[in-house]
Amino acid sequence: MAEGAQKPLLELRSVSKVYVGGTRALRDVSVAVRPGLVHGLVGGNGAGKSTLIKIIAGAEAPTTGTLRWRGEPAQFRRPADAVSAGIAVVHQQSPVAPALNVIENVYLGHGAGGSWLPSRRLEHFRRTCERLDYVIDPFERVSELSIGDRQMVSILRALATGAAMIVLDEPTASIGRAEREAVLRSARRLAVNGTAVLFVSHFLDEIVAICDRVSVLRDGRLVDEMEEGAVDEDRILRGIVGERLEAIEKARPSKAMGKPVLEVSALTSTTVRNPVDVRLRAGEIVGLAGLLGSGRTALLRSIFGADRRVAGAVTVEGCAVAARPGDAVRAGMAFVPEDRAGQGLIPEWEIWRNISLTDLGGLSRSGVLDVGAERRRAEQACTDLGIVAESIDTPVSRLSGGNAQKVVFAKWIYGALSVLLLDEPTAGIDVSGKADLIGLIRDLASRGAAILVAISDFDELLSVADRVLVMRHGDVVRDVAAASIDTSSLTAIVGGLQ
Repeated sequence: MAEGAQKPLLELRSVSKVYVGGTRALRDVSVAVRPGLVHGLVGGNGAGKSTLIKIIAGAEAPTTGTLRWRGEPAQFRRPADAVSAGIAVVHQQSPVAPALNVIENVYLGHGAGGSWLPSRRLEHFRRTCERLDYVIDPFERVSELSIGDRQMVSILRALATGAAMIVLDEPTASIGRAEREAVLRSARRLAVNGTAVLFVSHFLDEIVAICDRVSVLRDGRLVDEMEEGAVDEDRILRGIVGERLEAIEKARPSKAMGKPVLEVSALTSTTVRNPVDVRLRAGEIVGLAGLLGSGRTALLRSIFGADRRVAGAVTVEGCAVAARPGDAVRAGMAFVPEDRAGQGLIPEWEIWRNISLTDLGGLSRSGVLDVGAERRRAEQACTDLGIVAESIDTPVSRLSGGNAQKVVFAKWIYGALSVLLLDEPTAGIDVSGKADLIGLIRDLASRGAAILVAISDFDELLSVADRVLVMRHGDVVRDVAAASIDTSSLTAIVGGLQ
């Protein structure tokens, strides 16, 4: 490990970022990244990590505050400026050219491919691999590589630029355990060889294992910074979670569960690679907790039949359901996707036409759609769900996020609903709207629906769920009663600390 007394390579001083509309992504954040160290950056969803990385990479400009690079004031007006200065960013899914081989990808866009003799470029490639203690065939086509090896190619490409600082942004989120270890070793090797490494990860076990220093962001603020030798698991958790206000009442009366409704057995699909078993009872709300790339969305889509099933079975109330969305809907299953504007609604259509979308047959007479029945249902939905709009003729594109999401729910709740699959139903919605939706979810469960819901905010997830399934790298690794854990414990489990 290099001496911690070295001068910072990059300094951010009192950096704030305010977007049009008043959203404050960063508030007076100061961070110093030193050569020869792995500097961890952690925080929950919406903490400001992504905005900070964009500023470092030249993709965003700070509203206030300054950057210093190698001790001098710096302004990165575009990503090329940061690259020229010696900063490289490796994202979770860094782009590679699948049709090219490894060495062509590593030097793609660096100007080296045409100016170097092949023998010199190959020798430079081998030396670069040695710096990471990593071995790979330079002539293997990238399309044949695993996701983990593709990530390593992205790291090699960053290193081949001669970068003095490398930002690793969630580099292990979508790869397996063995490949994960290779990426972590490479981060340590980079630091040992004098490179400054900013390592961003939700996996807290990784942060504790390889980071020399750690900065913790929460709600856009730097709330803690651990120096070398003082990186502590409990302190990281306290910084991430903080003393949160309970916007949603968590105390719920215990309830008796009904008969099994949804049973998923050894399910695999084009997106779910490891067999998954899930069982839900009538009136039960089961939460899915996991990080980006953990497999939550893939599982929900595969159960609904939106992703092609490879093996396994899905039954609703004892009846097998084919792997097609139409069959899932006929079996009483509904799916509310995370991308409500792109997948859950037709934004330019009115409220009443959107609400009718999933039940046109039920709203038709003798094969003719009954517009009056459509409009009456929409009026009823606005009353039942508290949808605030000028009228049912208002296009959903003009609604707030919370009201638009209520329209998505309204599409499903007036039919024979047995199973409700929810992917981030409260994302991008204000506190009042979230409370309304949490109440709606609970009400649907009280009527006997079995609900499987993915929510990234663990406070919200624990406020609504009876059980929580923790997913990591596509596997369900824990099944715990929501009443038996708190937000800190769940954060530790998801982050691999427990």
